[in-house]
Amino acid sequence: QVQLVESGGGVVQAGGSLRLSCAHSGIITSLYVMGWYRQAPGKQRELVATITSGGITNYADSVKGRFTISRDNAKYTIYLQMNSLKPEDTAVYYCNADSTNLNVWGQGTLVTVSS
Repeated sequence: QVQLVESGGGVVQAGGSLRLSCAHSGIITSLYVMGWYRQAPGKQRELVATITSGGITNYADSVKGRFTISRDNAKYTIYLQMNSLKPEDTAVYYCNADSTNLNVWGQGTLVTVSS
């Protein structure tokens, strides 16, 4: 059974940093693209960043240069380092595992950036 468990959310002032973690189990990492998405109140869920098994990354324009996605296959964990946070980054952040046959979401972790 595939499971994704996010952690690391919280409240931070604008300009601060947070690191989100996504511990995964039941995944053959070479078959999945892992990603972070977010959903702000009243808005649709949107892509933040993805990383392939080969380490190729993709970022939303709004977070380029501020956020970094990485993966540690030995620890079965995906990270999202978020720097220079802005109030508009406030959202529930979700971890995602995507393959040809399966798409799995974590339960989400709340990030609140105060101005």
